[in-house]
Amino acid sequence: MSNEAYVHAVLPGSPGGPLLFLFHGTGGDEHQLVPLARDLLPGATIISPRGDVSEMGAARFFRRTGEGVYDMDDLARATRKMAAFLRDRIEAEKPSAVLGLGYSNGANILASVLFAEPALFDATVLMHPLIPFEPNVRGSLADKAVLVTAGRHDPICPPNMTARLESYLRAEGADVTVEWHDGGHEIRPSEIDAARRFLDRSANKSKVDE
Repeated sequence: MSNEAYVHAVLPGSPGGPLLFLFHGTGGDEHQLVPLARDLLPGATIISPRGDVSEMGAARFFRRTGEGVYDMDDLARATRKMAAFLRDRIEAEKPSAVLGLGYSNGANILASVLFAEPALFDATVLMHPLIPFEPNVRGSLADKAVLVTAGRHDPICPPNMTARLESYLRAEGADVTVEWHDGGHEIRPSEIDAARRFLDRSANKSKVDE
């Protein structure tokens, strides 16, 4: 599949350095998270696709039939398409580490790709994910580094769903860190700081392991 499968933004980084994929939230676009990502991991090559589904004009990565109710057939389609897009770009870039960061709907598609093809990523940041289905991991999450950030009063991603995701990831052997704040669905400075530390550590770990 062509790597033009998605409209996407590319910010070149240091040759042979880490590659950071970004996945925006509902209503965002390929530019939504780029300034944040550039601040979080300077020097990384950044690739940010735009969701190919429109929900009343708001871009998303897969369809849903209601708040928190996913069209599972379309999620499967989107997961296959996104995984192919990522593989193409990874092959072209040949990075030292492959990292992913997604927010809200972007965190959900990132998680779905992680379940489908764990080997694609060295580490992932899931900001306010909502996984209301039983994941089916095809491969191994053993020792995969995952940072989950969440709000204790998030009306879209309830804390019990975050706790369930954490338990599932740990049971699959993932190296999970959870960063909570006392707000809702918004991104707060504490989780940005946690993401910065996590991505820097993950990128440098890959260099040490080479």
